[in-house]
Amino acid sequence: MIRGILSRSPLGWGEAAALLAGALLPLAYAPFGFYPLAWLSLAAFFLLLQDLPARRALLRGWCYGIGLFGVGVSWVYVSIHYYGNAGVLASAAAAFAMVLALALYPALLAWGVNRFGPRRGAPRYLLLLPAAWVLAEWLRGWVFTGFPWLNLGYSQIETPLAGFAPLLGVYGVSWLAALLAGLLALAWREPRRSRGAGWLALAGLLLVIGLPVERIEWTRADGAPVQASLLQGNIAQDMKWLPEVQMSTVERYAELTRDSRDSQLIIWPETAIPAFYHQVEEDLLPQLQAAAERWDVDLLIGIPLLDRERWEYFNAVMSVGEQHRFYHKQHLVPFGEYMPWRPLLERFLTAIDLAMADFSRGAPDQPLLQAAGHAVGTSICYEVAFGEEIIRALPDAALLVNVSNDGWFGDSLAPHQHLEIARMRARETGRYLLRATNTGISAIIDERGRVVQRSPQFEVAVLTGPVQPRTGATPYVMWGNWPVVSGALLVLALVVLWRRRVSS
Repeated sequence: MIRGILSRSPLGWGEAAALLAGALLPLAYAPFGFYPLAWLSLAAFFLLLQDLPARRALLRGWCYGIGLFGVGVSWVYVSIHYYGNAGVLASAAAAFAMVLALALYPALLAWGVNRFGPRRGAPRYLLLLPAAWVLAEWLRGWVFTGFPWLNLGYSQIETPLAGFAPLLGVYGVSWLAALLAGLLALAWREPRRSRGAGWLALAGLLLVIGLPVERIEWTRADGAPVQASLLQGNIAQDMKWLPEVQMSTVERYAELTRDSRDSQLIIWPETAIPAFYHQVEEDLLPQLQAAAERWDVDLLIGIPLLDRERWEYFNAVMSVGEQHRFYHKQHLVPFGEYMPWRPLLERFLTAIDLAMADFSRGAPDQPLLQAAGHAVGTSICYEVAFGEEIIRALPDAALLVNVSNDGWFGDSLAPHQHLEIARMRARETGRYLLRATNTGISAIIDERGRVVQRSPQFEVAVLTGPVQPRTGATPYVMWGNWPVVSGALLVLALVVLWRRRVSS
C-alpha cells in the first residue's frame, strides 16, 4: 500500500533512501565519530543519483540535504527557542526554513551533475561528483556570508585523511573523502568481483597514503612552552545578562584568575564580562591591570565594546597585561549578531519575537594581540569555522585563540561540532589552538589537531597546561583554498567538455 502511494507521488523509495542517507551522515561527526559513515552515506547518495532525469535528481538531492541538515543543525531550534525568546512554532519554522535553504546545495549539485555530466562510469564517480561536492561546500561557505558547518572534511579529523589538512585545508580533505565515497560507489556498481575489489583496494591505498603524510612536521617550535589557563565560568545563558548576576559573574572569573596566577597566559571566554567596556573601565579594569602586572601574566578577556563616537557595538577580546589592545569580531552571525536585509526582514522577525543583536564588523586588517611574548591569532565563536579567515593571522601568530559562548546551544550537537571544527583549524595551520568557552567545551588542542585537555560541559572548570608556540607556515597557510577550488572547477570543466565531445 505504501509503495503504491509513493509510486503515485513525487516522492518515491529513492527519495526516502536519500533522506535516510543524509540523516545518517551527521553521525560521522562529533560527538558520535562514526567517520566511515561519511564515505558510506555519500556513496549511497552518489548511487541514488545515477540514471535520473535532472529534475528528479534535484528532488533527491534536496531530500538528502534535508536529512543531513535536519539532523546535523537541529541545534538551531535550541538557540532560537530557548535563548532567542521565540515560540515553539516560530522556532521550528525558522529552523526548518534554514534546513530547506541549506538543502538547496546538494539539490543543485544533483541537478547539475545529472544535467551536464555523464550518467555513469568512473569519470562520474571519481571526477565529477567529488569535485562538485567540494564546490558546493565552498559555495555554502561564503554565499550570504557563509555557513561552512558540517563540511565533510571535519568528520575525518581522526582518520589518515586529516594529514592532508595542512596541505589542502578542510575542503581538500572533503574532496578526498568524497573520492573515497566514489570508489565505494563504483565497487558496489561493478558486477565483476575482481574489478569491484580493485576499486576497494584503491580506496584502501588512499587511506594508507595519508599515514606518512600525517607525520610530516610543517611547522617548528618557537621558544619555550607557555603555561596557559583557560577559564570556564559556566554562567547559564538565561542568567548571563541579568543585572543582578553581573557582579557575581565577574567575581567568579576574578577568583578563577587568582587561582591561575602562576600561568603566563589566562583566557576568559567570549563576553565573559557581561557589561560594556566603558561601564567597567574605571573600576574593574584597573584592578585587572594591576593584578596582571603583579603576577606577570597576560589576560585575554571577552568583552563587548561600544564606540560612543560612532555608536557602534563590537564583540571584542581585550588584552590586559604588557599591552592593552582589542580584537573586534569580523565575521558576525547572521540573525544572531546582526540583521541581514534589514528592510526586508525586520518586520517578519519582530512579528515572531526573535531577539536580535546589532553588532558592527571589525576591520579585516587589525593588528594581532600580543600575549606571553607572542603574537596571537584571535577568533570569536563562529569565526573559527572559516579557515580562510583564520590564516590571515599567519604565519605571524605563534598561537591561535578562540573564545566562545556555546551556552547558546544548550545540550545539543553544536558544542561538539564546534570543537571538531576548531581541531581542524589547528591541524591546517600547525598551531596550538586554545579554546575558552563559557559552558564548554573548552580545550587545549595541539598543532596536530589532537585534544590535549578538554573540560566537561556545564561545570565551572579551569584547564591549565603548557602550550608550545610555533613558527613557520603550512602549504594551506600559504595557498589558502584556491588550489582546491581551482582544481575542482578545472575537473568539472574537463568532464563536461568530455561528455559533450563523446555525445556529439
